[in-house]
Amino acid sequence: MGRGIAIVCAQSGCDTVLFDVNPAALEKAVHAIHASFDSSVAKQRMTAGDAEKAKEKIIAATTIDPMKGSDFIIEAIIEQLDAKTDFFKVVEAEIADGTTILASNTSSISINSIARELQRPEQFIGLHFFNPANIMKLVEIINGVRTSSETLQRSVAFAKQLGKTPAVAKDVPGFIVNRVARNYYNEAQRIVTESAASIQQVDVVMKSLGFKMGPFELMDLIGVDVNLDVTKSISAQYFNEPRFQPSVMQQQYVDAGLHGKKTGRGFYDYTEKTE
Repeated sequence: MGRGIAIVCAQSGCDTVLFDVNPAALEKAVHAIHASFDSSVAKQRMTAGDAEKAKEKIIAATTIDPMKGSDFIIEAIIEQLDAKTDFFKVVEAEIADGTTILASNTSSISINSIARELQRPEQFIGLHFFNPANIMKLVEIINGVRTSSETLQRSVAFAKQLGKTPAVAKDVPGFIVNRVARNYYNEAQRIVTESAASIQQVDVVMKSLGFKMGPFELMDLIGVDVNLDVTKSISAQYFNEPRFQPSVMQQQYVDAGLHGKKTGRGFYDYTEKTE
């Protein structure tokens, strides 16, 4: 998600700092971003000049210092409350100022839960992009109880600057899309677990009904592990409501390290594909 957000920011002319504590992951991300721009040129979606300008807008960093003075700092790390809270507390204390908006790309964690640990909760908001972030138009903007009207207005304007369609959502578990989408994933896994159909059959049927991707294909794209974390988070926040219950099947895939496209194999095997 971080890669996609960086791409759309750079394409929109924003000076963009791509931060990761892992140098290898950072190098891989920059390579993938440059490859994405080159692909856009090959497909005549961008000119070579625009692609080079976009590449120059991205600075890779393994420390948070280059982000100092940013208008927006958008977090897209692991879907765990403690990890996100710890990150924002450090950023707020060390580099954010009175104008910097701190935003989480969380797809399920309460914005209010993160904001209550911050010194300036009025400058915190949810900016939830959808995968792939550089293509999908929708951005959910989650307004916390203590988020200021100025922060909300600036966030809506920023989303529009990126060419996105902002949808202001309430801070409820899963917000709009992921609250609805849990059933797309969970029911599909129940069908397969009960041997009513295979993974491939479920995906084929759902695509025949108009969905761009089947639920298993989509989980592989998102990351089977990330998708499971989101499901667990939403389930817990809804006090274990049965329709949000995580799937044992998905847990088994995660335990086996089959996390989807990013690992080469998830519900499908991608190791023989050249794309």
